[in-house]
Formats: sequence, C-alpha cells, structure tokens
Amino acid sequence: MDAGSAKRNGVALTEKQRIAWLRLIRSDNVGPSTFRDLINHYGSAEAALAMLPELSQRGGSTRAVRIADERDALRELEAAHRFGARFVGIGEPDFPPALREIDGAPPLLAVKGNMPTATRPAIGMVGSRNASISGAKFTAMIARTCGEAGYAVVSGLARGIDTAAHRASLATGTIAAMAGGLDQPYPPENIGLLSDIWDGNGLAVSEMPFGWEPRARDFPRRNRLIAGISLGVVVVEAATRSGSLITARLAGEFGRLVFAVPGSPLDPRCEGTNGLLKDGAMIVTAPDDVVEALRPLAEPDLFRPRPAVPPAEKSNPLSTPPDDAERDHIVDALGPTPVEIDDIVRHTGLPISAVHSVLLELDMAGRLHRHPGGLVSISMLD
Repeated sequence: MDAGSAKRNGVALTEKQRIAWLRLIRSDNVGPSTFRDLINHYGSAEAALAMLPELSQRGGSTRAVRIADERDALRELEAAHRFGARFVGIGEPDFPPALREIDGAPPLLAVKGNMPTATRPAIGMVGSRNASISGAKFTAMIARTCGEAGYAVVSGLARGIDTAAHRASLATGTIAAMAGGLDQPYPPENIGLLSDIWDGNGLAVSEMPFGWEPRARDFPRRNRLIAGISLGVVVVEAATRSGSLITARLAGEFGRLVFAVPGSPLDPRCEGTNGLLKDGAMIVTAPDDVVEALRPLAEPDLFRPRPAVPPAEKSNPLSTPPDDAERDHIVDALGPTPVEIDDIVRHTGLPISAVHSVLLELDMAGRLHRHPGGLVSISMLD
C-alpha cells in the first residue's frame, strides 16, 4: 500500500474563522455535536456566538451562559504557536480523514509533530498498563509490521501496551492521542517518549485546551480519538474493566474492525481480550493477521473528504424561532428517556427546523443530554 496516496482535500479556515471556532467550542454547554448543529443552523461560528445568550434563556436557564472571550482564544492560539503546535479544523486538509466521519467528531484538534502522519490510514493499539513481557513484545511486533505496511499506529501514551506500540512505530509513524492539553502529558514518565514522537515521524493530538490537566473522565474522550482516527483497533491484554474495552466498544460503534490477542484464561489481564473474542472480535495470532484484514479498508478514497461541519461557512438567514406553544409542545414530548429526533418531529408534527431550534435552546441551557446513535433526552425542571 502507498502510505502517501491518501488525498489531502479540504478547505482551510481563515484566521478569523479559526478564532470564532475556538471561542465557540470553548463556550459553556457547547460540545462537538452542539457545535455542528449551531454552525449548520446559523451558518457561521460568529452568528452562533451571538445567539448563545438568547438560546440559553429560551431553554430555561436562569444563569448567563459563559461565552469564551476573543482574547482567551487569541491567548490559546498564541500558546499553541509558542509550543510549536497549531489547531486543525474538521474540514481542513490535515484533519484525520477517518475521524471526521464519526458522530460528534471534534471540530478542532490541537496537533504537534509530523502533519502528514495525520492523513495516513491508521491502526489503533491499546491494552494493559501493567503489561507482561510477552504482551509488550507481541505489541511491538504488530506495530512494526503495520508501520512497515504503511499504517500509522495510534495509541494513548499510557504505560505498558501503549508505550510498546508507540516505541515500535517511532520510525514509521505514530499518533499519540492525549487526554489533557498537549502541554500536559500523562503519565510523566512518558514525557521523553512524547518528545521522540513529535520530533520524529509522529504526531500528538488533543481536543482539550492548553493547560488542561487530564482527569479520569477525560480518558474516555481520548479513547474516542484513538477509535475514530483508526481503521481498526487491536487490544492486547485488557482486564474486564479497562479503558481498552471502552476503546474497543467505540471502535465497534464507529464501524471499525476490532481485533483481540488471545491470552491465558489464568491471567486477569486477558479476561477482557478473551471476552472480546467471544463477542466476535477478530483473533490475532500473528502481526500479518492485522495487515491482511486492514488491506481492503486502506483504499485512498475510502474516507472521501466530507466535512461534518462546512469550513467554508455560509451566511444563513436566521430562521424565526418557534413560538411558545410550539416550544412547549416539543419540550412536553421529551423526557428522561432517550428518543430519536425524527420521532420528535413525527410526534409533534412540527418542522424539523423548529425541533432543532428548541433542542439547541435546551442544549445551551444545560438541559439536553445527547446519547449514542443521535438520541436525546432532557432534564426535567423542578
């Protein structure tokens, strides 16, 4: 496979757009899915920013929504520049092509290192932090084989299996997905490895702000990046309750291949991987097993550039918000049980634009909950 054959299409953001995008994603109650809906509804990040206070108020919030200040966005952009990093938007040429296809893809990634690595087909590798010698050795064998076949190896910079995967693919290209800001690596003992990654053929990526210290709840987001960037995920030595199984589950939800290396039934580190095999994961007993399974997925046009959020923002005329009766009808149709948006439209008989408008209001008020598969529910007011 020609590792450089992937097409690098896309449209670059202007600096004005990049600042507005950064402000929007850093504002309260704006996650990746909300960001996309706001851009699609209002046509640009600037227009969306102007509407946030009104949306929050109409959604029932009694507190003013915090909107990221332009000066804060400029400071973060300057911090990235000083650090040797930059922000890449979802529709730009250097954004990982497989990642832009997932639901709720991050609109902006902070990146540092060898940018061509971002657009290569990739394989994720995760596993136990307390890896065995044989587990780390077999991980390195798979990583080297995949790297020599033209794949970037994606992992989470953790101890054990992650470290073995990164080190074995330093020469061919590796991507470190981080739970905190690019300037807040974890664990501390892998700071040297991270430097080797971005000073060589590798790349570090994060969707978190500079200065953000990783917390426990940030690691599933990191796992989501690993699964989203990759065509498939290999799990080596994972206990029954582990972040590696979260990565495998997300990979399955994204339509990626899930591989597992079998282990001894007597080793607790292998309970999770053996369980994946029972659930239908692809067995890996040799590094070529992964390369052969990935081959049909590595065609250059598999992930054609189809930005989830148009980077070339357009000026949309602002639609008239729903009236109070329509808003009440939509809110009454919702509850703590997740439902599909299409079902809300059918149940209420109202235009989809009105439904989306009310959902944005609830979202900005902090009352909307988004679930896998595009389902939504709301918190009921006291």
